[in-house]
Parts: sequence; structure tokens; C-alpha cells
Amino acid sequence: MTLFEKNSEDSKYIPGIYNYCDRWCERCSFTSRCLNFEMSEEKFGDLQSIDITNEAFWKKLSETFQETLNILKEMAEEQGIDLDSLDVEDDEKLQTGFDEKTVVHILSHMSKAYITMVDDWFDLNEYLFEHNEDEVDTNSGLYEIQSPPQKAEVTLIDSIDVIRWYQHQIYVKLKRALHSAQDEYFEISNDFPKDSDGSTKVALIGMDRSISAWGEILKYFSDQKINILGNIAHLERLRKRTENEFPEARAFVRPGFDEIKSNR
Repeated sequence: MTLFEKNSEDSKYIPGIYNYCDRWCERCSFTSRCLNFEMSEEKFGDLQSIDITNEAFWKKLSETFQETLNILKEMAEEQGIDLDSLDVEDDEKLQTGFDEKTVVHILSHMSKAYITMVDDWFDLNEYLFEHNEDEVDTNSGLYEIQSPPQKAEVTLIDSIDVIRWYQHQIYVKLKRALHSAQDEYFEISNDFPKDSDGSTKVALIGMDRSISAWGEILKYFSDQKINILGNIAHLERLRKRTENEFPEARAFVRPGFDEIKSNR
């Protein structure tokens, strides 16, 4: 019996938990129950304590999600923009040159475009991050910054890390979902969970967390409101399109992540 087989029999490990994760072990709430992590990393510290800290981090970040969408909606109303109508306009632009499965290309196109949008925003606003967030002079007049509450669990650096981590992964996971969906189309229908839904769910979670992270950044640099909300609006449209194409994705139960959370 191999070491992997021996350890896999340990009941503390969640079978297959690593199949639909985002590969961000440093921010994972289940490292102490992931055999893949244990087998590939050196043992360090109290993994259960680290998991609890990471769970609190994601919970704190998620609190910004609806608040951010509300700000986006308010801005759209102020400027007389119908966010739903933007979807129709985008469809007309993106359908040109694509085959009958236009939505497949739209999801791929939009998620890839988001990669460029993120790079462009950070390149154009590099000056904002020349100083450590704790050393920024809020009275300098260079840009308006709203200091977050003391001892916040989500810092400016944390928010940047979240955006950068999911920047490319959203595209990668959607591409995998779209390819899996094509294969599943020719398979006999059964009751087994679809890989396309599992991959899509990881992408959707990345979008949710990215929207929240952009909302956190907005708290620091409110003078960047228009540009930041532009990035958020793009993600929100992509999120809606993805949910329409994969309506069962949110209900997909990932081993460990969703099962344990539901039990809690």
C-alpha cells in the first residue's frame, strides 16, 4: 500500500476536495482536511487554526458583495444606464463572426477581456500603490482615501491579492466548463454531477470574491469610482451570463466545501 493510499483511508481527509477548488492553499479553510495539501506541502503550524482564520477572512470579504452591487446599481441609475440593456448591446457586438453557440464565445471573450482590464487598471494606477497602505498620507490631497476600520480582516493588500489570484483563473475555469459542456452534450444523460457545473461554480465564486475585492479597493480610492465600477460592471454582466448558460452550477456540491458548510 502506497503512502497516498494509506493516508487516504484516514477519515479526517475529505475525498476529492481538491477536484473543484481554486488552488489557493494559503487562503483555504480546509487545508487540515485535504490529503493533496498534506502530501505536497511541509507540515507547518496548527492547520486547523489557519483554516479558521481563512474562513473568517472569506466571510468578512463576502459582506462587501451586496454592498458593492448596490453602489453599482446606484451609479447606473444616476447616469441613466440600464445595466440589463447593456447585455443586449454586448450581444450584438460579440455575435459578429461567431458560430451558432454564441454564448460560449461570449463567456470566453468576456472573461479574457477581464484579464486585460485588470492589468490596464493596475498599470494606469500604479502610483496609488507606491506607498505602503499603512503609510499613506490621507491629508496629502493626491487622492481621496477612506480608511477602513481598525483591525479589519480584509486589507488593501488582501483585496489586491484576491483580484490578482482570480484574474486569470476565471477565464481558465470557464474554458474548462465550456469544453466539458461540449463533451457532455454527446453523453447519455444521467444523474451524476456535471464537471461543467463544478468548474463553473469555481469560476462564479472567483467572480463573487473579485467583485467584493473591488468593492474593498473602492473604499480606499473613491476618486477611482467610475473606473473601478466599470470593472465591477463587467464582472457582474459576466456573472449573469454564466449563470444563464449554466443554471445548475450554483447548486453543484463540491466535496467538503459545500457539504461541510451546509452542515454547519
